[in-house]
Amino acid sequence: MLLRTFGWSLGITAAGLALAGVLWGAQGLAIVAILSVLEISLSFDNAVINAGILRKMNAFWQKIFLTVGVLIAVFGMRLVFPIVIVAITAKIGPIEAVKVAIQDPTRYEHLVTAAHPAIAAFGGIFLLMIFLDFIFEAREHQWLAWLERPLSKLGKLDMLSVVIALVVLLITSMTLATDVAHGGGDKSATVLLSGVAGLITYLVVGGISGYFEDRLDEEEDEDEDASGEAGAAEETSRNGKSGAVSAVGLAGKAAFFMFLYLEVIDASFSFDGVIGAFAITNDIFEMALGLGIGAMYIRSLTVYLVRKGTLDDYVYLEHGAHYAIGALAVILLVTIKFQINEVITGLVGVVLIAASYWSSVVRNRREGESSGQSNDKAEVTSGV
Repeated sequence: MLLRTFGWSLGITAAGLALAGVLWGAQGLAIVAILSVLEISLSFDNAVINAGILRKMNAFWQKIFLTVGVLIAVFGMRLVFPIVIVAITAKIGPIEAVKVAIQDPTRYEHLVTAAHPAIAAFGGIFLLMIFLDFIFEAREHQWLAWLERPLSKLGKLDMLSVVIALVVLLITSMTLATDVAHGGGDKSATVLLSGVAGLITYLVVGGISGYFEDRLDEEEDEDEDASGEAGAAEETSRNGKSGAVSAVGLAGKAAFFMFLYLEVIDASFSFDGVIGAFAITNDIFEMALGLGIGAMYIRSLTVYLVRKGTLDDYVYLEHGAHYAIGALAVILLVTIKFQINEVITGLVGVVLIAASYWSSVVRNRREGESSGQSNDKAEVTSGV
């Protein structure tokens, strides 16, 4: 299963490193390898979040995530997106932006770095909304019960997460954006508009996918209720239609918008990787290749977690990943004014996920021991 799931990633790694060695020599090969490791370390929590969404999709959409999704991640977010950002912020055409990226890498790096406040505000607010909606929702399993239990009660207030996100955005624009480290000057208006755009994107894409998912659940419930009625079955055969067909169609719509939601999440996670990559190289092709290889592993890991049922076996993993998302959201907003090393960003996510994994292992052991004791008592009682 490991080879089947990670086969494409291993193949692309070998081909990518070989291509880097041919085009840029040993130094280029080393840079691409370092960027790949950087992307994996920064985005491991992304794989856990993606797995929680991807497990709701069928095998077809999982393949789409691994094929079309990879193309979007590699060429869209790691290559095209920075060029688009440069074109918008520098007010130049996309062709001119490509020329700058190829012919004047230093200026290109400066333009992308100057656009960081807008990127960080968009991604930070989007990720913050993911974290808030998770932490305010009542759940069967609670990792940090002392925190999650009262917050789940507060979550009954409508639009609380939106209000908190807007308050955080206002505070950020009035404090961290007044004298930014990237590009200098007052970026309050830019940060405010970008943060609102991130919030709107989350509400629209997440809302549409949630709507179709709810509709799909309703259709499936109706199909189950109607399956025992002979009259409904006869009418179905006469008309040549069935609730199952409409449910399949609706599932396609739900999966499509959930796929879009996944891509936006990936985009938000990729912001820090793209910005951090400039500390290693300002060659956009080395950057796209290295980060793309890392993105491929994140996608393979996502599918592996889904197929192994890891999130069902280790119930606190999603909690740890969402706490890591919350931390990343805060870090992105803080980097509007202050520079934070990418190693710190990666370690925060790794530590939180490792802690949630260990808590899950401890919980499983306790439940196993409890189940074993219950069985022993049952055997003793039956023996008596």
